[in-house]
Amino acid sequence: MNAIEVLRIVDTIHRDKGIPKEIVFQAIESALVKVSKKHFGEDHDVVVTIDRQSGQISGTHNGEPLDPEETIGRIGAQLAKQEIIQKIREAERDALYDEYNEQRGQLISGIVTRYEGGTATVQLGNTEAILPRSEQIPGETHHANERVRATVFEVRKAGSKVKIILSRTRPALVGRLFEQEIPEIADGVIEIRAMAREPGYRSKVAVSSTDQRVDSVGACVGVRGNRIKNIVDELAGERIDIVRWSDDMQVLIPNALQPAEVEEVILCQMLGRAIVLVREDQLSLAIGKRGQNVRLGSKLCGWDIEIMTREELGEGIERAVAGFASIESVTEELAERLVGEGFLSYDDLSIIEPDDLMEMGGLTAEETDKIVAEAESRAEEAEQAAATERRRQREQDRIVAATVAEEQAEAAEKAAAGGEESPAAEAEPPIDEVAPVVEASADGAAPAEAEASWDENESASAQPAE
Repeated sequence: MNAIEVLRIVDTIHRDKGIPKEIVFQAIESALVKVSKKHFGEDHDVVVTIDRQSGQISGTHNGEPLDPEETIGRIGAQLAKQEIIQKIREAERDALYDEYNEQRGQLISGIVTRYEGGTATVQLGNTEAILPRSEQIPGETHHANERVRATVFEVRKAGSKVKIILSRTRPALVGRLFEQEIPEIADGVIEIRAMAREPGYRSKVAVSSTDQRVDSVGACVGVRGNRIKNIVDELAGERIDIVRWSDDMQVLIPNALQPAEVEEVILCQMLGRAIVLVREDQLSLAIGKRGQNVRLGSKLCGWDIEIMTREELGEGIERAVAGFASIESVTEELAERLVGEGFLSYDDLSIIEPDDLMEMGGLTAEETDKIVAEAESRAEEAEQAAATERRRQREQDRIVAATVAEEQAEAAEKAAAGGEESPAAEAEPPIDEVAPVVEASADGAAPAEAEASWDENESASAQPAE
């Protein structure tokens, strides 16, 4: 390997593989040292250097001048070639890893080449990436030759290759799309302050403006909603709420719970909880379907948000004061102070910082430990009772549903035997058949309604018993 050939090899690899010349020179030097040590022995001191300008190879063996070409020989040259190829592959892998690792969380576009087993293989210029089913928006599918946009979620080395995993479910995708579609964000006039997302269903994005003349929400929506529509279309119809950011939680939390109207926000600093009071007709809207609105609002603000009406809060306060006061060493005054700080259940009391409780009630460490232990015990009992009630309710719902289905089947058989239309096909049933249904509805919600109500309040804390 003469000097000119070395320079030619280095230049070719640099242009074709995009690997810096210095790394290629180092790979060749390392390969020649390794082969020379195989000739002399691993314990020998061998140094090989290549002149970066002329390509001339020189070396030393235990401090004495060494001619690498004479030492290597034909077999050594083959080993050196293999070693150089291996080093070049490692350098190529490292360069690819560094390139995409710097793009983590960034928006990237590629062409789907395969879609098998729910996983899409995406061509990204000089390499391939995968878009797993778990990182795809629920309900969407992909096909070959489709152009897809996603964020780089994970990059890791796998042997001689680099594994690049893309994602379309992370909040970063929404942020990158906003930057692409809304020039004011790219220019820094509007800033995205917080995001919360449930992919495929709903996202909340809090924005603020550094220029008082620019309406942050209006600029994101665009004329007739054209800007936000492009983002929604890219996200397969996902609903996006644009929220005006405020450093004041008394303002931000009501904004985050829109379109529900909030009457009052009570911040419980010790628990990091916000009790939000709404009217009865706004309760379901504030909570959202299966708790989605309040859940996203909590993520956006960084506070645990609990929605209730004033009547519910009043009942909860009375129940909590009575429950806490029934615990040994807890006076009524301490119970009221605890409730004033937002502790409304035994579960809340069980996680209080002992030092805070000691300070609030002037208690000893032993009394504090007993109070916390008693609260934990009662919280567990309340949770078991709630679980038992849920099982009883589900069993009752199944019995009612089975009874109704059996009665409908019997009625259909009788109607078929008599050559009459079944009751289900009648336009208007007799009044005396409607009355029992109305009476039953007056006592409680129908099974389906009861289940939906539970879904929305499933995460409610166990409350102190009266």
